Amino acid sequence: MSDAAAARATIARGSRSFAAASTLMPRALRDDVARLYAWCRHADDVIDGQVLGHGERPVDDPAARLAELRRATDEALAGRASSPVFAGFAEVAQRHAIPRALAHDHLDGFAMDVEGRTYETLDDLAAYCYGVAGVVGVMMALVMGVAPGEDDTLDRASDLGLAFQMTNIARDVVADAAVGRIYLPSAWLAEAGVPASPGALGHPGHAGEVHRVAVRLVRAAEPYYRSAGAGLMRLPLRARWAVAAASGVYREIGVRRQAAGPEGLAERVGTSGSEKLRLIAGALGPAISPPRASVPRDGLWTRPRRHPSPAT
Repeated sequence: MSDAAAARATIARGSRSFAAASTLMPRALRDDVARLYAWCRHADDVIDGQVLGHGERPVDDPAARLAELRRATDEALAGRASSPVFAGFAEVAQRHAIPRALAHDHLDGFAMDVEGRTYETLDDLAAYCYGVAGVVGVMMALVMGVAPGEDDTLDRASDLGLAFQMTNIARDVVADAAVGRIYLPSAWLAEAGVPASPGALGHPGHAGEVHRVAVRLVRAAEPYYRSAGAGLMRLPLRARWAVAAASGVYREIGVRRQAAGPEGLAERVGTSGSEKLRLIAGALGPAISPPRASVPRDGLWTRPRRHPSPAT
């Protein structure tokens, strides 16, 4: 199996939402998106003890695992890849001028999980969301043809990653608490009267309050989704349709988290195959029609600037 075929298999099994959206892209672009996704998926799985995003469990010495990911990534970017996943990422990084610093921004996001960090405010959480998802949006934008110096467009690509991750966190509050992780801002939990502990977040007696905080996060993601939508027209048509489709699917997950209520907090809400097709079709309109007015980013958390050469 070629590295591209292996990467396509990874995205198909690891994220049905992204896999469905990526079918809208031209073949060469779809393969590079899959290669980038495969590296990101591999890093996440190594740190979380998962297989393609499923079956999370505690792992021995996660710090050593992270150090090995950094070493293998740097070796691959230097032309000495240790596996097809790293070789595919290095190929994409070279072809699309992805700086080494962005790869390490992503690994820095996993470092926050390794360190067991919690997040006091929404801005604190946004910094985490950037590491594990926003920077992936930036790298994806570079793959789709955005120039490294187009800061506003890359900011909006980062915003979409932040929105996706906030949606993920709202969806998975109880599942994350079951493995000892808390992502909801602790200041929000305190306002709701919920102790910032995994046991409290998973306790049925706090379901109403925890659900309200999760819904608050879903709503906090909305300005980031709107900002990202304003950057769509700067992508090639098929790429922006794919991005709009992925955005629509993830936004729907947030809607369903809210609608499921406190009693559904432990359920992993999602969309069916037919619903994904409906959302993908509905994304064509936003992909071909620019916003009627400018969408400022006032008040949104902004990514760090990364403009070094690909080798640095």
